Amino acid sequence: MPQSVAGPEIERLIQLLARMPGLGPRSARRAALQLIKKRDTLLGPLAEAMRVAAERIVVCSSCGNVDTSEPCTICCDATRDPSTLVLVEDVSDLWALERSGAVSARYHVLGGVLSALDGVRPEHLNINTLVERASDPAVKEIILALNATVDGQTTAHYVTDALRPFNLTITRLAHGVPVGGELDYLDEGTLSAAIRSRTAF
Repeated sequence: MPQSVAGPEIERLIQLLARMPGLGPRSARRAALQLIKKRDTLLGPLAEAMRVAAERIVVCSSCGNVDTSEPCTICCDATRDPSTLVLVEDVSDLWALERSGAVSARYHVLGGVLSALDGVRPEHLNINTLVERASDPAVKEIILALNATVDGQTTAHYVTDALRPFNLTITRLAHGVPVGGELDYLDEGTLSAAIRSRTAF
């Protein structure tokens, strides 16, 4: 068993950092060392920012986004199109779409996807609140912005069935060749989806 090279406080910092996505034990040690070296300019402000975030961050009761206000900044934005709801699996997907600037609509975060293997059932997701929001006459379209996985597609079908009683347009993101992609490097599934989803030129 490797011997500890630092006190328990530093080891705990390293262990917590190692739990972050994309950080393994070695990267966590490097990050911890950088924080320690820059205690005044990095570690102190980061600790304070994390303390404030832990106290103030809430989950929006309307859409499921995380923010420091209730309802969230996006739900309060009067310039967004109230007739369109973009359905996403997680907050990270919402943030990715916002970075793209491709849509100025409202969102709904499911909080995951249906998965028999992981035991995720409809009652574990924010589907009931989605149905409530979809019943608003102002909502005309639901964009299914779910991942192109088996679980994502299963969830999309379930949601579509749940929304069938409403007079809504339900669309999904296009699947296929990414911008700048070369056919030779794409997998067969992506190429098949691209052929099936072809459009007039």
